[in-house]
Amino acid sequence: MTVRGCLLFALTAFLLHAQTQCPPTPAFSLCEIAFELDDKEAAQHPEPYLTVQLQAEFRSPRKRTFLMPAYWDGGRRLVIRFAPTEAGDWDYRLTSNIARWNGAIGNFTATGSNHPGFIRPANVHHWAYGGNGKPHLWMGDTNYRFAEMDRDLFERFVAERAKQKFNHMRGLVIGASSEAVARAVPSPDRPNPEWFREVDQRVQFMNRNGVTYDLIMAGDQNQLVKLFPTWQQRERFVRYLVARYAAMDITWQGVQEFEEYADGRAVLKEIGLLLRKLDPYQHPRSTHTLATSSPLLPDGWMTHVIYQSSDVQLGAIERQLYTAPFVNAEFAYEDSGAGKSHPHHVDPDTFRRRLWNATMNGQYPTFGNTGTYGGRAFQQDARYLDSPGAKAMTAWFDFFSRTRYWELEPYFDVDGGRAVALDEVEYIVYVEKPSGPVEVLTARHSYQVYWFNPITGEFTKQRDWKGERFVGEPPNRTQDWVLHLSRDGRKESMLRSYRFESRTVPVQEIETNPQRVPFEIAEPSAAELSLSKPVAYAAKLKRETRATRSMMYLWTGEVVADGQ
Repeated sequence: MTVRGCLLFALTAFLLHAQTQCPPTPAFSLCEIAFELDDKEAAQHPEPYLTVQLQAEFRSPRKRTFLMPAYWDGGRRLVIRFAPTEAGDWDYRLTSNIARWNGAIGNFTATGSNHPGFIRPANVHHWAYGGNGKPHLWMGDTNYRFAEMDRDLFERFVAERAKQKFNHMRGLVIGASSEAVARAVPSPDRPNPEWFREVDQRVQFMNRNGVTYDLIMAGDQNQLVKLFPTWQQRERFVRYLVARYAAMDITWQGVQEFEEYADGRAVLKEIGLLLRKLDPYQHPRSTHTLATSSPLLPDGWMTHVIYQSSDVQLGAIERQLYTAPFVNAEFAYEDSGAGKSHPHHVDPDTFRRRLWNATMNGQYPTFGNTGTYGGRAFQQDARYLDSPGAKAMTAWFDFFSRTRYWELEPYFDVDGGRAVALDEVEYIVYVEKPSGPVEVLTARHSYQVYWFNPITGEFTKQRDWKGERFVGEPPNRTQDWVLHLSRDGRKESMLRSYRFESRTVPVQEIETNPQRVPFEIAEPSAAELSLSKPVAYAAKLKRETRATRSMMYLWTGEVVADGQ
């Protein structure tokens, strides 16, 4: 045996003696390597969360590298949690300020699995799985108290939502109640390992049921900064969350309502850039908001925009401005009997209409029911799981599963409704309040014609149609309907293609020539605006065109607040 071989054998044997090893691990499953400080090391590091540094650089069979930090798991124990992304032999090397671990190497074998991989942004405004490259139809639920509610009730919630085809669940990793938060983070320098072990198990239960966890780090009203007042404390906590949860199916959803934070933009930027640096899987990153998180896009850390808004103008117009996916986390919460405490807590009929209008904006939806979402004013009750709104969400999912949803974009050559389309392939028109014929301009082909009932999930098939200008009415005018013009055979043949997208996604170009803009700003007419009274806004059409039959306006401004 060569000297190099002897050294490698000795080092590997030393490492095997030093900590646990991973058995053969399926791709996208958890490999955990545990470490224990000895008496001398523990005396030197009485607070391992604060002072012990440990990370592993993993190298894949295709020579890709993933740098994963360890997390403190109580007492003298630290853990590196990793998920291999492909089958084959993986190597890793440790770096640490514990001399016994620093420079040690190891390896394990990953086996094949049917896991689709972690989700990532794809095709500008959409989502795909990183493992198999297939599209992902994001449909979320809200459960702020998932970490603190009764375990059996939690598992019932997740199982039922998975059965209803939800594939995301958003919730607060430190809990929603003040009692839960105090248990999770008793000190800014010492998170509670027992709390987070329970969260680990709950997130893994979500993942086993096909549900991605949308991780919210802290609540509104400056909570994260109050819990972790210094940047160093926040950095350690973010590193801790990455180490515990990045190897799972998650997305990062920042904090609740970042606008309520003092200097919230700067706080989110420091956290977001740290996530971008530390998370080796680059899980999607954004933050919850009072309206839209889009103003944070220029800071360079967000991968998608989150909304809390049912404003059609805001969603529709921002879709034309930004090249990122959009998720609407709170266009409405359904009140199916539990009660309401906010204006956006609405009846099931209003909820369904807002769901489909958000979809026509090009947004992926997240559900909430006042009896299940875990708000401050409501108890969570399983009897609200099978609500009309949840059924409407399932119907929504089933409908779009029939489409090339990962290529749909808002479409405007329509009267009588709002539309998304993949031009020349399919056109989907939401008719919220039927009052007459619906008109759609299409590419000249033969189409199958369906009217979809968003309440029941039922389809009404009509005669095939061929032409360039479809005109038709829904089965009745007593409810909302969805028109689907579809080249079913064409879509089947496209699915056999290896290409994810069939066309380049059109990106809106801002018109800068005033002569070509069909409107002019009438108000405000003054050069200066007063903050002491409301500002009047008005636009005046200069000429009538097909495009001006239905106009939307979004007025934006930059306001300096809290030093931002």
